[in-house]
Amino acid sequence: MKKVFLFIMAFMYAAAGIYHFVNPRFYKILMPEWLPYHSFFNYSSGIAEIILAVMLLIERTQKISAYLIIAMLVVFLFAIHIPMTIDFYEMCHPGFLISVIRLPIQFVLIWWTWLYTKPSKS
Repeated sequence: MKKVFLFIMAFMYAAAGIYHFVNPRFYKILMPEWLPYHSFFNYSSGIAEIILAVMLLIERTQKISAYLIIAMLVVFLFAIHIPMTIDFYEMCHPGFLISVIRLPIQFVLIWWTWLYTKPSKS
């Protein structure tokens, strides 16, 4: 079952990475204003997600990929999700509730990825 969830995770990150190229506007509007070069960071993170997804599926690189995905999720949490939630709260933005719901999902994703930093029990 752990293998099935690994494939789901890899597919999820590969799909998200590809979506950076299919619909870059979706990600650019999420980026904080203080971050320069939105296009560069959008495409770079898309490439990173695709590469990390592939690395997850290779046993030799799975552990490092999982650690890098965790780092990426932590950066996204503190650079995007938390500030967005605070901004939405202050602006009484209709997306506030969704941004609050996304916060614990980040922790679930981190935990899920953490499972793949450990050697698999054959």
